[in-house]
Amino acid sequence: MSLLAPRRKTRVVNVGGVGIGGNNPIRVQSMTTADTRDPAATLKQIQELADVGCEIVRVAVPDRKAAAALPDIVPYSPVPLIADIHFEHTLALKALDAGIHGLRLNPGNIRKAEDVREVVAKAKERHVPIRIGVNFGSVAPMTKEFVDEMAEKHATQVELRAEWLVRSALGHIKILEALDFYDTKVSLKAFEIPVLLEAYQRFARLPNDYPLHLGVTEAGTPRAGSVRSAIGIGTLLAMGIGDTIRVSLTTDPREEVFVAYEILKSLELRQKGATMIACPTCGRVEVDLFKLANQVDKVLETVQEPIRVAVMGCVVNGPGEARDADVGVASGNGKGVIFRKGKIVKTVLEEDMLDELTKEINQVIEDRKNGIVDEVEDHSYKPMISLTAVP
Repeated sequence: MSLLAPRRKTRVVNVGGVGIGGNNPIRVQSMTTADTRDPAATLKQIQELADVGCEIVRVAVPDRKAAAALPDIVPYSPVPLIADIHFEHTLALKALDAGIHGLRLNPGNIRKAEDVREVVAKAKERHVPIRIGVNFGSVAPMTKEFVDEMAEKHATQVELRAEWLVRSALGHIKILEALDFYDTKVSLKAFEIPVLLEAYQRFARLPNDYPLHLGVTEAGTPRAGSVRSAIGIGTLLAMGIGDTIRVSLTTDPREEVFVAYEILKSLELRQKGATMIACPTCGRVEVDLFKLANQVDKVLETVQEPIRVAVMGCVVNGPGEARDADVGVASGNGKGVIFRKGKIVKTVLEEDMLDELTKEINQVIEDRKNGIVDEVEDHSYKPMISLTAVP
């Protein structure tokens, strides 16, 4: 029985042929950092993101020059594109004319009602969904009436901020619903994880079935930002909340895609590419485990098959801890045992471990393609006396 909560039931939103919500996989998104006014640079980065598994890419459309470049970008993109637009409704119209697959647009930020109607009518006509994205750092200031209301309820600061995010999103949703537009997904982002978790949970409890896009806004540099995103996004996913995710990091956006998939793989919500199991190292390690683990990690960067690879530094816990790996190595005394599904394949010298492990990884992948079931001779693990000599 899974310890994860059942996934929240939502309607399906179609973004350029990619289904979001319902029973579709949780989708991975990112955003270009290239200047959208430069179509060649933008398409290059979109292709790089697609190559590492990104399924939907958002592009900034801050001005008319960026909007004018979209006809040279959208038709040539390998994945659906979402135009990120704020305030200026004409940019949304130009994006729709260019064939954009989705809009990130808060209708309440457009000053004139007739401008909102024009954008919504065109989006509806072209079956282009709109993501309402509220961020705590950019929502309208709280009203005195709201603050007084929450004070009467003895709300904490976390509850106060989360509720304001939810109400801000509901205000934008109301505008779209009044125009009979329901092809919508929603995000309620914050930097503070408690506020983020509270906001999404509050929204998910409301009587609606809009898909939710998850993300921690301004998460930070790769080390801190990855941790913050994993906690925030991962916790919500474990609660059954979320249909698309974006890990926002101050780095090459390809790293965002990598971290996003690691979050999904850790929760066993999606399996894409390789998963490496590696020792944290200790005084028992008798090989250069840091070097080996990094080398194997580099090999696995190009692997798209969902394969589990173990790199274990000692012979005490390594074999048992990595027993479920598809292929791996357990090291000791300058030598290593290569195994598949907990069964020994061969014993090799330390200098040959990387090559032999790589061969075994490739063989497992090739066998799967050919429909060959893994049938390796069963050798029970024994104390690594067998590592004192190489056959």
